[in-house]
Amino acid sequence: MEMDPSALKKAARIAGFWYLIWGITGMYSLLYVPSKIMVRGDAVATGNNMLANEFLFRTLIVNDLINIVITMILVLALYRLFEPVNERQAKLMVAYLIVLAPAVFIMEAFNIASLMIFKGEILKTLELSQRQDVAMFFLKINDYATLTFHIFWGLWLFPLATLVYRSRFLPRFLGVWLAINGLAYLAIAFTGLLFPDYKDIVSNLAWPAIFGEFAFMLWLAIKGAKLQTVNSAPMQ
Repeated sequence: MEMDPSALKKAARIAGFWYLIWGITGMYSLLYVPSKIMVRGDAVATGNNMLANEFLFRTLIVNDLINIVITMILVLALYRLFEPVNERQAKLMVAYLIVLAPAVFIMEAFNIASLMIFKGEILKTLELSQRQDVAMFFLKINDYATLTFHIFWGLWLFPLATLVYRSRFLPRFLGVWLAINGLAYLAIAFTGLLFPDYKDIVSNLAWPAIFGEFAFMLWLAIKGAKLQTVNSAPMQ
């Protein structure tokens, strides 16, 4: 299939735009809101922060729902961009990310439940300390769910890295960096599941590798595709 240079450039910019929005909403949920509310190992402090910042916590829930919609738009944009390179790898890339959508809705149900418990809207017959422990239980489940998300965030980067490397309209170093980025996510996930005491250490060591996604995102959004080296046929 011949790839039209102008259409390719447009598709790359569109994918880069949605990748950027996806990254911003993801950082809001993973970094900003938890830093304002969560206190590791302290149910009382976490509950107090949640009640004091209830609207902020509710924006987290809405943001996560928006993020999963953006995820679906993003993977479709990337599929359109890379399907001519290798259809099977493009479908695998989509599958690894879309599979997370149902889990997000379950996680948000746990977030809503934890907020209701901290506010005393449900489980009213329990003592305050017991309600706080139950609410933290739901939040802890979400912590481990996020670790499993890291597995799929890592896995989807491998077909994406392959597509970028083979595309010939994007720099190959981005493909290599994305593959390393995928390995970093897997290292964080399995360390958190198997050796939780070392998760923070591994996360700090893996942080530079995670910038592979940022580099790829910015390249698509700012530079787009290198039209002079567009591949004329899909690679099998």
